[in-house]
Amino acid sequence: MNIRIKALAAALALCASTATIAAEPIKIGLSGPFTGGSSPMGVSMRDGVKLAADEINKKGGVLGRQIQLIERDDEAKNERGVQVSQELINKEHVIATLGYINTGVSLASQRFYQEAKIPVLNNVATGSIVTKQFLPPQYPDNYVFRTSANDTIQSALIVKEAIDTQKFTKVAILADSTNYGQLGREDLEKALAAKNVKPVAVEKFNIKDVDMTAQLLKAKEAGAQAILTYAIGPELAQIANGMEKLGWKVPMIGSWTLSMGNFIDNAGKNGEGARMPQTFIQEPNTPKRKAFITAYQKAYKVDRIPSPVSAAQGYDSMYILAAAIKQAGSTDGVKIREALENLNEKVDGVITTYDRPYTHDDHEAITINMPVMGEVKNGRVVYAYEADKGQVVREKAKGKAPAKK
Repeated sequence: MNIRIKALAAALALCASTATIAAEPIKIGLSGPFTGGSSPMGVSMRDGVKLAADEINKKGGVLGRQIQLIERDDEAKNERGVQVSQELINKEHVIATLGYINTGVSLASQRFYQEAKIPVLNNVATGSIVTKQFLPPQYPDNYVFRTSANDTIQSALIVKEAIDTQKFTKVAILADSTNYGQLGREDLEKALAAKNVKPVAVEKFNIKDVDMTAQLLKAKEAGAQAILTYAIGPELAQIANGMEKLGWKVPMIGSWTLSMGNFIDNAGKNGEGARMPQTFIQEPNTPKRKAFITAYQKAYKVDRIPSPVSAAQGYDSMYILAAAIKQAGSTDGVKIREALENLNEKVDGVITTYDRPYTHDDHEAITINMPVMGEVKNGRVVYAYEADKGQVVREKAKGKAPAKK
C-alpha cells in the first residue's frame, strides 16, 4: 500500500511540475528609446505592443501560455542597444524581440539575435539595410523582420510628392548625422537621381542642434523650392522654426518622422503643411482602427497618440509574432522564423490585413503601395489627399521582394 501511495504521490508531483512548466509565460523582448528625443516613437511603439499583448493574454495567450513582455530602454544609443540585446538573450532568455526605433541601434544590436537564431521584428526602424544585414550565401537564414516602411519606399514617396505631384524642380536635403539621417539621405539622392534631379543643397546637422540658420541659408541661396528632410522631431522643429526666423517659408516634405508629436508641438504654426509618408494616420476609418484608437486612448489617457505610426506598427508586430508562435506550436527560434516566412493565418492588423507578409527571401511586411501621404494640420496629422482616406485596405504587393544586396 505504501508503495502505491508513494507512486501516486510521485505521479502527482510530476504532473504538477509539468503543469508549472507548461504555464510558464512566453518571454518576449521589447526594446526601444523610452526616454530622450526619440521617446515619442519608443513609448508609442511600446504601448501599442502592450495593448496587443494584453488583448492576446485576455483571450488565453498563445499555446496556453501568457505573454510576458521584458521591457528595456535602449536610450537611442548604439552601445546601450548592444547591452540590452545581450541581456534579453542571455539573462532573460527571450524567444523573440519586438522593437528598435533607431536604425543605428538596430544595426548594432540585431546581430546577437541572428547569432542566437532568435527572431527580431523591427517595428519602427526604417533604414533600408536593416533587413539586409544577414543574407545568403553568407547567412542561409535571416532572423530579422520588419513591419515598417523602409527608407527605399519612403524616399521614393517623398520624391514623388515633391517632383511629380508638386512639380518642384529645385529641392534641398537636410538630414541629421545619425545612421538614420545619412542612410535616408543616400536613399533620397538615389530617388532624385532616378528622376534626373540633383538637390541644390545637401546639408547635415547633429542631434540636439538648435540653430539651423547656416544650413537653411545655403538652401535658400541655392533657390530651393522645398526642403526634404530625414531627422527626428526636435531637430525637424528647429528647421521649421529656423525658416520662420529667416522670413523664408518653403514646404517641408520628409520621412514619416514629421508626424512625431514633438515636431508638431515644438514647431507649432511653423510646422503646418509638412508632409510625410504614413502607414497609419489616427483616423477611425475602419472598425479595427476605431477599436485600436479607442483602446489606446482609454489605456494611456491621451487624445493624440504621440507617434501613431509607431503605435500601430508595434501593435501589429505583436499579433504577427503571436500568429507565428501559434503556427510553430513552439517557442523555438528556428521554428518561429520558419512560421513567419510561411504564415498560414491572415493577421487582421491596424495597418492592413497581413496575408503571408514574409517569405524566406522577403522580410518586409510593407510594400510601396501601402503608405499614404500625411499632412500636419491644426496640431495633428491628417490625410493629405481625401481619396486616400477612403482607400483603407492596401494589401501587400505580391511578387515584389526587394532585390538582394
